Amino acid sequence: MASGYGLNGGPSRCFPFWQELLGCYVVNAGEGDTGKKKCIPAYEDYYECLHHKKEALRTMKMQAAYRKAEAAHPRENAPKAEQIRSLGLIGKEEETAAVLKA
Repeated sequence: MASGYGLNGGPSRCFPFWQELLGCYVVNAGEGDTGKKKCIPAYEDYYECLHHKKEALRTMKMQAAYRKAEAAHPRENAPKAEQIRSLGLIGKEEETAAVLKA
């Protein structure tokens, strides 16, 4: 995709952002350092399109908030120890040892 072509042969997904960035640079080329500063929003949009850093950060924050909320409010209908034992997951250490030795 570094060639500028997308997976299906058309323009890549970030091509419009690249055009916007180039246009900004062309318009503001003669202004020196202040011209580059005017293009920072266009550059950030293009960079985000390429790397998805802001989106990944937002996703991680949402996942952390969800985990925190889950920890603060335990499940209402979580299985009790007796229910887990009835499934044969706890209290069967002897049988497990016998199977593993065989």
